[in-house]
Amino acid sequence: MKSVVNPKIISPFVFAALLSTVSSLASANGFEASILPESQQAQVIPEKVDDQVTTNWRSGTYASPAPLPPQMTDPAEVRPFGAHLFSGGFRGVRSDGLNPTYKLVPGDQITLRVWGAIEFERVLPVDAQGNIFLPAIGPVKVQGLTNSELNSRVTGAVRSVYPENVQVYTNLQGVQPVAVFVTGYVTNPGRYAGTPSDSLLYFLDQAGGIDDQLGSYRQVTVLRDNKVIAHADLYDFLLNGDMARPQFQDGDTVVVAERGPAVTVTGDVERSYRYELASSSMNGAALLDLARLKSDVSHVLLRGGRTDGPISLYYSLAEFPQQTLNDGDEVLFSADRRDETIVVQLEGSYYGPSRYALPKNARLHELLDSVAVPRELTAVHSISMRRLSVAEQQKQALHESLRRLETTYLGAPSATPQEAQVRVQEAELISQFVARASQVEPSGRLVVAHNDSITDIRLQDGDVITLPEFSDSLLISGEVLVPQSVVFTQGLSVNDYIEASGGYTQHADDERILVVRQNGEVRDASDVDLRAGDEILVLPAVPTKNLQLATSISQIIYQIAIAAKVALD
Repeated sequence: MKSVVNPKIISPFVFAALLSTVSSLASANGFEASILPESQQAQVIPEKVDDQVTTNWRSGTYASPAPLPPQMTDPAEVRPFGAHLFSGGFRGVRSDGLNPTYKLVPGDQITLRVWGAIEFERVLPVDAQGNIFLPAIGPVKVQGLTNSELNSRVTGAVRSVYPENVQVYTNLQGVQPVAVFVTGYVTNPGRYAGTPSDSLLYFLDQAGGIDDQLGSYRQVTVLRDNKVIAHADLYDFLLNGDMARPQFQDGDTVVVAERGPAVTVTGDVERSYRYELASSSMNGAALLDLARLKSDVSHVLLRGGRTDGPISLYYSLAEFPQQTLNDGDEVLFSADRRDETIVVQLEGSYYGPSRYALPKNARLHELLDSVAVPRELTAVHSISMRRLSVAEQQKQALHESLRRLETTYLGAPSATPQEAQVRVQEAELISQFVARASQVEPSGRLVVAHNDSITDIRLQDGDVITLPEFSDSLLISGEVLVPQSVVFTQGLSVNDYIEASGGYTQHADDERILVVRQNGEVRDASDVDLRAGDEILVLPAVPTKNLQLATSISQIIYQIAIAAKVALD
């Protein structure tokens, strides 16, 4: 943007190195100290600095940085992967058994219609030998045929006797219900009714699902006459939709085996789960195939027990696939890579893009020196900044003030009935005020301009820098009859502007009037010369005769006005 040559478009911040630092900003960029027991103080590791060393605050020595292990979730609170399968509706959806792949078994009912050279209509049962009996034709073997094959087999049998002028129609009218045993590590083992075409999940759901703590989601077998006819790994169904689909017979048994080796996964993952791994693939690569990580994961903390004692190891994500896992291990994925860039945003009067990706140690003057602005439109000495951390501090301070207000006054005892009645009225006032004040969202405005100087502070990710336009107006808001913007007139006082806006409302506190500058600075109206672009903010009076309570609420109202430029009545 420095290539812009229009003489009216300049970068007015080249003098930044000569500008003084506003000392009041030190508190906004200060440290928060934590007091630890003396035995632990030497272990405190501060933030990494650019030369990749850390400072021991007690001794003043330096050491290579070593990350502290992150906090892990209690494994007992983590459910097994697949537990949500049995919170659906498998048990409420029973198959009718009439799908094309259904294989006929004894007891099924078949509707047969024949017309033409011979005519008859019957409902024929499949007998114990797997046959149906056709009049004048004899038995026809249908057991084991699929529903889609039934019509062609019966048509062939009829036409073997009546080769011409005969039509055949068959329909599987109903199937024989079955009762299946479900046992092993399920919630409610038992014998459950269904149809031969019902899914394995239907019978498992009938039994209350797999036991969360002991059952295996990867080793489910179906037995018939003590022989395995199907094996199911429910992870295949969960991840790919694949599952064994045996046709059940009366007396079949579904067995859920004991859970195999499992690993608990928490941290920066989409969901925390306990994953069951095959004994032959107990390594990081197998776990990565199952766990769904967030996009910025960079490191893995592995905790567990080994023959030589407990371990707690920290790996990069690239190193983790080769690591061997044991049953009961806890794995925490974390986004532990520090981003070397920050993104800041511009708003207001400027040329060029609104967002900049900068080194994390970038400072305000460096950015402003590279931004071209319209020289005659931009109030370059009224720059301000909104910062997320400042907004959070303002919000915490406000909530703490409100908490103290409630604690101080809502729990105070009353000595007389008259005082108790007053306390009730005050409690209602306080409750209403706290409810409204809690909804205020501080702006996080950081004053960086003072006496036409701009402080060269270090930028943070998410900062929003405001380059305001010159203004010819002045805003009057708060407890005035007609809040409005008016053209600024040199020489008029605060009271002049308020009178021009209709004067004070009945709720106004005419001794608490603020002037908010374009740069975010807040001044008392009694000690300021008005400028174009200022805002006059008339605060409300507190409707209580309790002097101490009025003082407390007035202080919070003042705090809100500074943090959010809002006059809360």
